[in-house]
Amino acid sequence: MVAFSTAYLQQLKPKPKQMIRVALFEDNKNFRESLSLYLASSENIWMTGSYPDAREAVSIVKKQKPDVILMDIEMPYMNGIQAMIEIRKAVPDAKILIQTVFEDEDRVFQAICGGASGYIIKNPDPEKYVQAIEEVNAGGSHLSPAIAAKVMQMFQNQFVKKAPTFVDLTAREKDVLGCLVKGMSYKMIADACSISYATVNTHVKHIYEKLHVNSAPEAIIKAIEMRLV
Repeated sequence: MVAFSTAYLQQLKPKPKQMIRVALFEDNKNFRESLSLYLASSENIWMTGSYPDAREAVSIVKKQKPDVILMDIEMPYMNGIQAMIEIRKAVPDAKILIQTVFEDEDRVFQAICGGASGYIIKNPDPEKYVQAIEEVNAGGSHLSPAIAAKVMQMFQNQFVKKAPTFVDLTAREKDVLGCLVKGMSYKMIADACSISYATVNTHVKHIYEKLHVNSAPEAIIKAIEMRLV
């Protein structure tokens, strides 16, 4: 079997402007290399680079301008949440997808408060990463079902005494918001609601506007706080 490098695989495909530029920060060498190879072989993803730690993350992001940053939490020198905060200071609109093997509430809360565009549990199925990257790049967010459940439980406990607040959501927007809270991807929401992916994206944008939020984690927090779902 012939082993191909990430750079070689990317030389075999064109580099159209619409491809999603992705930077990966991951300290596990085997996982980093295997995920990079898979993403590089994906039709609409262009790997700008992969790195074993985040010490130079800010300068790398400024130079390479990735569309989506895939960031591990547990890394030497600087953990992923610290790196994310520094990146967001330098590049406020950076789209950062946090990945980790952990599901504890403190890390979820830190990632959301730090401005994560999504949070994914490390998965042996690399196609899950492609879906998450596509959602984040499209302006949405991504929460794995396990993480979505943790977020829901955490904020239900925090806001259990809050009174419901009226927000003028349509019936379809409430359906879509409920699916987001369950951690469903845009594709899963489209199938569940029998609508197109583009329509899901439109509904999500309207939900963000009405809730005055900029991401799915924030929308989930508001939905639970206001008892909208």
